[in-house]
Amino acid sequence: MTTSQNSKNMSRRRFMTLAGGAAGMATMAAMGLLPEQGACSTNIPELDPKNITYTENETDVLVIGGGMAGLFAAVKAYDAGSKVMLVSKGRLGSSGQTPFAKGIFAFDPSSAKISLDEFTDTVSRSALGTNNPVYTRQMAEHSLARVNELKEWGFFDSPLYNKSFSNPIKERNIPVKERIVITHLIKEKERICGAAGFSLDKEKVLFFRAKSIILCTGAGGFKPNGFSICDLTHDGTVMAYNIGAKVTGKEWNDGHPGQAENAAACFDGWHGMFERKPGITGVEVHHDLGVDLNYKAYMNGNPVKMDPPGAAGDKEPEGGPYVPDEFKRNRPPRGEGRPGPSGRHEEGGPPPGMAGTLVGGSSAGMSIHKSEGLVPINETCESNIPGLYAAGDALGSYMAGAIYTQIGSSLAGSAVQGAVAGKAAAEYCRDVEMPKISKTKMNDVKEEILAPLKRESGYSPAWVTQTLQGIMIPNFIIYVKKEKLLKAALAYVEELRDHHMPMLKAANSHELRLAFETANMIISAEMKLKASIMRKESRCSHYRLDYPQTDTQNWNAWINIYKGSDGSMKFEKQPFGTWPA
Repeated sequence: MTTSQNSKNMSRRRFMTLAGGAAGMATMAAMGLLPEQGACSTNIPELDPKNITYTENETDVLVIGGGMAGLFAAVKAYDAGSKVMLVSKGRLGSSGQTPFAKGIFAFDPSSAKISLDEFTDTVSRSALGTNNPVYTRQMAEHSLARVNELKEWGFFDSPLYNKSFSNPIKERNIPVKERIVITHLIKEKERICGAAGFSLDKEKVLFFRAKSIILCTGAGGFKPNGFSICDLTHDGTVMAYNIGAKVTGKEWNDGHPGQAENAAACFDGWHGMFERKPGITGVEVHHDLGVDLNYKAYMNGNPVKMDPPGAAGDKEPEGGPYVPDEFKRNRPPRGEGRPGPSGRHEEGGPPPGMAGTLVGGSSAGMSIHKSEGLVPINETCESNIPGLYAAGDALGSYMAGAIYTQIGSSLAGSAVQGAVAGKAAAEYCRDVEMPKISKTKMNDVKEEILAPLKRESGYSPAWVTQTLQGIMIPNFIIYVKKEKLLKAALAYVEELRDHHMPMLKAANSHELRLAFETANMIISAEMKLKASIMRKESRCSHYRLDYPQTDTQNWNAWINIYKGSDGSMKFEKQPFGTWPA
């Protein structure tokens, strides 16, 4: 019997009745009776929105995110006297970039060969002025204390972080809610008052009333194949943007490489394998762009080769991203200077298994550590919305500027900023009454959360994400940039924003999570493209083929993004080394 005959002789509803649920869906897909995944197709929800209940929770400080920043934010807020709750989309210490990072920086003034001031100045020179020296110095100054606390908790004893992260949390009896997808931040009377989301395991919408919230929600990217981190979606950044927070750093791009062969292997040369225990790194300021690999691949017409020192690799093309002379002379071959299991630096050549062909910048839009996120208004990680803080890769602190300068500074910066934000949030709570969330607001938020489940037809979030990947991942879009191509990509992204995003559908909690993540990636892509068009120069990890020089006269400034009163995306310049007005 042919497919067309099947279609005539058996209705969809009849087939589902006879075959039953998931088995029927699988059989229909095999027979070709279901519409294509990407088509605007009928939604058959496995969850009935009418059966989803909601609960309310209350705390002084709500920490969103279970990575290094979230750990220290929760611990230090509790130690400062606040009632604390930690909510994570994944498992404590096991999601986002946290398990990927294996080196943590510690500045020990008793043994460091340079002073704290010299370290800060060296980072500033490598970053071409794009860093915020207040956060650069803060990271180094407090890094040793945070590393010593991690030692006490057993962080360096295992390549898995859940147990060591759980130790201080359990000692303080801090409640942790895992596998909760936070989708909304809630603001009342111009200050933060709570958050809302849903459970991945139970048919439940959750509301959290809080005096203060600390976003430790990590970075973002576009889910590329061939890179070991694939679930970074800038959820916290976009949620905060939606309620009026300023966002920065969208034109900068991380360029971690990936392997052309065995691309799915969980390995990266700068951080180490997942099975390696974490180690401690010392002072070693670099000028590691990542975008230079993309430029090399773009100009040579083939993937980059990572060869041992002294071996002949790809020819160096003319032009490309600027590297200060002092870092060009002292720049070690890629693969050197990474932390070893003992905490010492291993010498020589590319990492094991990484020699050979690489995909330049396969991280595909992953943000430079600490450069992309909420704009801080002071040194305590506070945003422009009272009561809302951010730490780690959710905070656009420009700790290292628009570049990756110091191996291990990412984990150290997350630990330090989490601790700073936790203490500051607790102090803020002392003078604030517990806010209220109106029933009208709660009903509106609940409807928005459940909307993809209620749509009778729409676009699969997986299909829209794949479309977005195809637009953003090519290295001639967000790494080697030209205005015509940036504007062409923007036209596609705006189509996804205006037409596809409002029609995202979901049949279950997994697809509901994907729907919100996909929407966040679309908004992040729009920010990236518009900021890249606006910055008409080349500097650090932002490279324009049509503006290849650094323009210190017009562009010694960060680009901040915020939502205007009419809902449109607005942009402003913030001069380097200043706080926002």
